[in-house]
Formats: sequence, C-alpha cells, structure tokens
Amino acid sequence: MLDLNTIKADSEVEAIIMMSEKQIEALGITEHSRRHASIVSKWSGDILRALGAPEERVQLAEIAGYLHDIGNCVNRMDHAQSGAILAYKILTRLGMEPRDAAEAMMAIGNHDEQYGSPVSDISSALIIADKADVHKGRVRKSIDDIMKADIHDRVNLAAERSFIATDKEAGVIALHIEIDTNLCSVMDYFEIYFKRMQLCRRAAAFLKCRFSLVINGVTLL
Repeated sequence: MLDLNTIKADSEVEAIIMMSEKQIEALGITEHSRRHASIVSKWSGDILRALGAPEERVQLAEIAGYLHDIGNCVNRMDHAQSGAILAYKILTRLGMEPRDAAEAMMAIGNHDEQYGSPVSDISSALIIADKADVHKGRVRKSIDDIMKADIHDRVNLAAERSFIATDKEAGVIALHIEIDTNLCSVMDYFEIYFKRMQLCRRAAAFLKCRFSLVINGVTLL
C-alpha cells in the first residue's frame, strides 16, 4: 500500500492543494487547506480502525481523506468528481494498484452531499469525517461580517470543538460538537447541516452503525 507520507510529500499533490486553497480563499468559502485535509484523513482512518477494518482499508481511507478536496483547484462546482479523477491519476502515478486507486476515486467522488452516496466503507468513513470538521478556525471573515450575513460562517465560528467517537460494541458513530450559543443557536446548525446529517446517517448505516449527533452534551439524533 502506498504510504500517506509519500503522498503528502509529492510536489504535484502539494501544488494542487495549494491552488485549491487559493481558489477557496478567493471565493470566501470556509477553510479547505492542509489542516482540513489532515483532520479528515485522520478521522476517516480512525472510524474504520475503531470498527475493526483491516489496516489496508484504514490506510486507503486516510489517503482518500487527505485528497478529498483537491478538485477545488479546478472549480468549487463538482469538485468531488474532478478531484476523484485527479486523485486516481496521482495515485497510479505514485505506484498504487489500480483497484486501490479506484476505491479512493470512488470515495472522493461521493463525499459531497449534493451528489454523494455511501457506496463503500471508505466512502462512508470519509463522508462522516468531512462533515464532522466544524470549527471556528475555518472562518475567514470578520465577526461583524459573519453576524450580519453568513449563517454558514456563523455556525463554524460558534463551534469551539468537534470530534467523532466510534463505539463498535454499541454500534454508534457519534459527532460531538461544542457550540457557543451566543453566536448561533442549535436550530441554526440544523438549518444549514440537515442534508449533511442525513448523509452521515446513511453513511453510518452502511457501516452497520447508528449515527448520533451530540451538541453541548445533549443527544439530538
């Protein structure tokens, strides 16, 4: 299996992630840099490892997680599909077996809520990990601008911490979020993330688990 560190050190991957972030920044969208890529990579692997998946599947999930947003270098629209194709070409160039590269491609192409579906263990873990990264550090705008207009940024700004807890015995994958309710309400979160939470529920079901959402210690799903 191709090593994740080899992928991170590859000059083509580095250039594409850098250009992806440049475009996202120009569009004023929440951060999608190496920070987000690294977190999604780790959490994707953590989910499968906690469920007892073979280490090869865990490593492939980590790789797909790291590369999942590289399509943003092409265009924000349909970035999952363009990123999937880019990832396949990069991974096969670096020596990954075509079948494994195709698994990563499929997962990346299905991570976005607009067209995505949990079609494998890797895609399911990636979906949950990606949607779980809600944090104030991802916000680019000033607090005044956010409070006046953008509910998406306001929710991220209010999120002090988020993490995933996977309990194989209970069959539960739980997303825990700590929110400052002075900046946004729990209803604000549901308003912008309802479709994402639906996709997470389907992804957890594919992994034979139940998805749970816990906000400020209160279980909502």
